[in-house]
Amino acid sequence: MPSKVQGKSDPKFAAVREEFERNFAERGEVGASVCLSVNGETLVDLWGGVADPETGDAWQENTISIVFSCSKAATALCAHILIDRGELKPGALVAEYWPEFARNGKEQTTVQMMLNHESALPALREPVKPGGFADWDYMIQRMADEEAFWEPGTRNGYHMINFGWTVGELVRRVSGKSLGTFFRDEVASKTGAKFWLGLPESEDVHIAPIRMYEPKPDDVPSEFTVKLMTDPESIQHKSFLNTGGWDFNDRKGQAAEIGGGGGLSNARGQVAMYTPLACNDGTLVSSDRLANMTMVSTATQKDATLLIPTRFASGFMKSMDNRALNLGPGTSAIIGDKAFGHVGAGGSIGFADPECGLAFSYTMNQMGGGLLLNDRCQSLIDAAYRAIGYRTNAPGAWIQ
Repeated sequence: MPSKVQGKSDPKFAAVREEFERNFAERGEVGASVCLSVNGETLVDLWGGVADPETGDAWQENTISIVFSCSKAATALCAHILIDRGELKPGALVAEYWPEFARNGKEQTTVQMMLNHESALPALREPVKPGGFADWDYMIQRMADEEAFWEPGTRNGYHMINFGWTVGELVRRVSGKSLGTFFRDEVASKTGAKFWLGLPESEDVHIAPIRMYEPKPDDVPSEFTVKLMTDPESIQHKSFLNTGGWDFNDRKGQAAEIGGGGGLSNARGQVAMYTPLACNDGTLVSSDRLANMTMVSTATQKDATLLIPTRFASGFMKSMDNRALNLGPGTSAIIGDKAFGHVGAGGSIGFADPECGLAFSYTMNQMGGGLLLNDRCQSLIDAAYRAIGYRTNAPGAWIQ
């Protein structure tokens, strides 16, 4: 089956290509893409491997796949565009835009709390109806009806898929467009990003099916995994498994606008979205708004959902270094101190680092273990930062 790495890489980033090739040779990679730009110039754009092992179909130049929670960054960016225009106010009560949400303990929820994963809806207690994820109005009603899991604003807990409806409905209410349509009009069309929040079934694209991670005998399960598997009433179980049967490898499931985890793209598509942010060129947001997007807005020693320390900007992940805490592999995602973006389940990522003009993404079809990044992606990020002169990530983020 085909596995040769294809595409271009500037000699300065030879180590990125070497690590990408090692992923296939040593780290169990099946099909993947990696791309980066610096100051607007694409210097790495590689892909390789197999898109579908069942057929032997190769990963092609324009192959895309589900990028899971990398989608949250696209959703958050839509909200920031509206904030930048003065149409959505971070400090305002959600009730100002979405009155039906303000009940069952959620009355004092603010827009900022939603961006911070503090709006106390990390999961849904009662089962989602079959196909519910594809029914926007149904999911919005479920968000409004749900009782808060804690007093909003008093702590944060990762809103696994619900982020796409809590923040996405604000985008819809304020803009008058569906989340996927707003993203297409205001981000994808302006940047050329091949990235969809809701992929029309009519769209002719090459999609790599996602392959689930198969635990290894020597894997040590995280506290999150233990809760997910042993406690049906836990946030972990309900946030991860209460999906109404959503099939992310089915075209009907991919057509749904699931801004918390259903976006489809590849590394090139994500880099196209992040490049204007890395360059601070004003295409998507102003310099002031961009500065806000780089700043930590909430952090905790134990996220109520993931059960590990987490750090977030407003809707984006920041560098998360949990290496010293003995929490097992896949519990860190180490990027630049000023960088912001989002990981996706299985180990994908997209981010911008305005400090050095870097936009970076890695996507794949074979999920890895852990909650954040595994060594396939982290090795690529590390090689990229070293190539542009960064010295170390020992402090918890890459620094010059």
